[in-house]
Amino acid sequence: MDIFLTNNLTNKKEKFIPKNKEKIGMYVCGPTVYDDPHIGNARPLVVFDILFKLLKNNFSKVTYVRNITDIDDKIIKSSQEQKISTKELTEKVTSSFLKDCEFLNCENPTHQPKATEHINLMIEMITELIEKGFAYENQNHVYFEVKKFADYGKLSNKNLDELITGSRIEVSENKKNPEDFVLWKPSINNEPYWESPWGKGRPGWHLECSAMSKKFLGNEFDIHGGGIDLIFPHHENEIAQSRCANQTKVFANYWIHNAFITMSNEKMAKSQGNILKIKHFRNKISGQIIRLALMSTHYKQPLDWNDKLLTDCENTLDKWYRVYSSNFKSIKVPDEILKPLYEDLNTPGYIANLHNLFEKTNENKDIDLFVSACQFVGLMNESREQWNNFKKNKASISESEIEKMLSLRDKARENKNYKEADRIREELLDKGVLIEDKDDKTLWKFK
Repeated sequence: MDIFLTNNLTNKKEKFIPKNKEKIGMYVCGPTVYDDPHIGNARPLVVFDILFKLLKNNFSKVTYVRNITDIDDKIIKSSQEQKISTKELTEKVTSSFLKDCEFLNCENPTHQPKATEHINLMIEMITELIEKGFAYENQNHVYFEVKKFADYGKLSNKNLDELITGSRIEVSENKKNPEDFVLWKPSINNEPYWESPWGKGRPGWHLECSAMSKKFLGNEFDIHGGGIDLIFPHHENEIAQSRCANQTKVFANYWIHNAFITMSNEKMAKSQGNILKIKHFRNKISGQIIRLALMSTHYKQPLDWNDKLLTDCENTLDKWYRVYSSNFKSIKVPDEILKPLYEDLNTPGYIANLHNLFEKTNENKDIDLFVSACQFVGLMNESREQWNNFKKNKASISESEIEKMLSLRDKARENKNYKEADRIREELLDKGVLIEDKDDKTLWKFK
């Protein structure tokens, strides 16, 4: 059965036609490991994990690359605030990220390269861009000259003037033009650095994905994915520098992006004080609840995160587990059941198919098909006993203590001390309390 995907490069849903059906390549932007991942970061993990499974179901060899950004301005700032080395910080957050992936039952990518292990490839690419006239050095900085690339803005479907007007462009006297973006920057004081032809420094953020995708997938490959917030400038810049360095007309053929997660229809962000970190759910509920919740809305649509969503998903899985048996026989899931996934990863449609299969589970063969169909998308991966264990966790805080902490959080938000508000939210989550800001009120419940 043919796979159809919405390609943001053309703004159309297209039939997936691989460059080489014997060798499928997919690159997805992974985390910048300066802080523990939040629920918004979990969405692309699950979306592209499902796409990985679907591709493997259709093709003999699929290479899935997901990078880890372990050098970046945010990392340096966070390490300084925590008074620890960047190495200690990135190792700690990377470990937390990998535990999150396991919690969400995501398969390991084929390759998971770290930026710091490929600095030499980035230096080589910068050198090529300078030699070919697409980049220039000034005061130990190297910039990509955007006007040299005629197709800039094609992915975001905007011209250069619109992009400059509608985004925060880094201002620097070292640039020829405001829109030029950094490929290499000097390191100052005690910041991490690598030796280069332009002095001691580190690469720009966009460059790492171009260098590492080239190493593992070649100059051109099939699918590039990530969150919708990466379209500009990150993915736009990747295309520009990769095509110019590699002298190709194509970088990736299909660009797939998932939409945001919101809370009470507001974007999840530190400034809103509504960040929910994945790690706070690990010992409170089953990761399957989170995974099913992330599948409940089509990946192209915003997903509003709320208590009712989690309760509904918990109730659904609780019902499904009534027919689960550890001695079921895994069988191949027919394309007719998988059909919604072939239609642009329509996970809500697939969940509807799972409900229909559940209603027919009167015989063992029906149970085998139902459980196999659940496991195809990473659900029903635990025993019934494991599933029931999470219910035994109790909150370790009284209601009066909760109200006191919420009062302190309200004061912190009034004073725009969002860092303190986040800290209180996280402490409550650790104690098994989930809170939601709605209509100027803060609602809470035990998990």
